[in-house]
Amino acid sequence: MKINALSFGRKQPAGASDGSRPDKPLDAAWIVLEAANDLGDMATVEVCRRVIDAGLNGRQAAAYDLHVISEYFR
Repeated sequence: MKINALSFGRKQPAGASDGSRPDKPLDAAWIVLEAANDLGDMATVEVCRRVIDAGLNGRQAAAYDLHVISEYFR
């Protein structure tokens, strides 16, 4: 499954299946985490870790953190 981080947060057509939706915050956070880690962007790495932690523990991630993730590649 290929995930396009640039489309994070965008709505999919009504017929799109959940398995192919690129707007899952947890999936996007992993992609951004890898890029931020490669670039040495430790502030964004911490944001990604918070989003991943929230997602894995069934909590809602902070809106600010989700914004950082969604705008990272723009």
